[in-house]
Amino acid sequence: MQAGLWTAGLEPEKDLVFPACPDNPDMRESVSLWFFEENGRFAAPRMGIEAEASSWEDRLYQGNFAAEGGRVLIGPGKGPAPSAIDANGQPTIIGAGPVTFQCIEPFKRWTARFDGTAADGHVSEQIARTLDPQRRSPLSFEIEMEMAVPPWGQIVSGDDAEAGFMGVGYRFEQLFRAHGTVELDGERRAISGTGLRIHRQSVRQLEGFAGHCWQSALFPDGRAFGYIAYPPRDDGKPSYNEGYIWDGKRMIAARAAEAPWLRRIMPEGLDVSLILESELGLTHIKGSTTLSTFRVGNPDIGGLNLQQSGVLYEWDGQQAYGMIERSAHESLTAIG
Repeated sequence: MQAGLWTAGLEPEKDLVFPACPDNPDMRESVSLWFFEENGRFAAPRMGIEAEASSWEDRLYQGNFAAEGGRVLIGPGKGPAPSAIDANGQPTIIGAGPVTFQCIEPFKRWTARFDGTAADGHVSEQIARTLDPQRRSPLSFEIEMEMAVPPWGQIVSGDDAEAGFMGVGYRFEQLFRAHGTVELDGERRAISGTGLRIHRQSVRQLEGFAGHCWQSALFPDGRAFGYIAYPPRDDGKPSYNEGYIWDGKRMIAARAAEAPWLRRIMPEGLDVSLILESELGLTHIKGSTTLSTFRVGNPDIGGLNLQQSGVLYEWDGQQAYGMIERSAHESLTAIG
């Protein structure tokens, strides 16, 4: 296996966290995950931290959760930061309010926990913008993640403006298998499944961001894929479009030949099939949305509608739950 494959070419210390507030006020660190229970009953279509130097001790967090039947539990907010330093004196802990992540072994093992309350409703209420933020339910979610695929990374310079929407600095994502517990409606039960972990330390500016499509999944035989693509540009220049296929031994560079741009908003069942182009030729992967969450009507992000959801994927007869995040301006999307 090629050198550096399991660290995306980064030093292992890069998967630790900032021990203290960075000097650059525009710097931020983000750790997030997507998790999908293998039976499709429960998901976390993004739980994460945005630790910005300008508000280091009062951080943004997100807790998006979805359950079968269209139920959503949405818990964003701001909260105090725990100490980054663990019992061994290493900077392994990042959190805010009810959300905590810890690196156990860089690029190999992490833990994550949400222990708080979330707005409880149905995805159709999110779409209609009628979800009541005061109708809340307690939720406890805790998993141990074992990385199953090498990280796929981007090291972005200030000259790469479009890729810089991900952040000037470094970013990587890594698929995992996990087990843990969820407690909801007074019932605590064991869960297991797969997901995606993202770690970023960068300066990120979203001005001019016009949307994206991002998909990833890990299959039972160990194969996996992921990509991020931005829509065609008005000036005719090539848009950012990069990805990979993991065949169990090699990380193969790929790009999206066909991506399911966000054009319709509905609770589930949207066709999000894709085609990846690589040295392997064209790889066709079927997909249908499930365990969905949405943000509709977002003046704070330039009028983009946002979907963060699960997908039931099929590749060469195998099925697996994975993620999709995509956004598009409200003028380009229809509801229903």
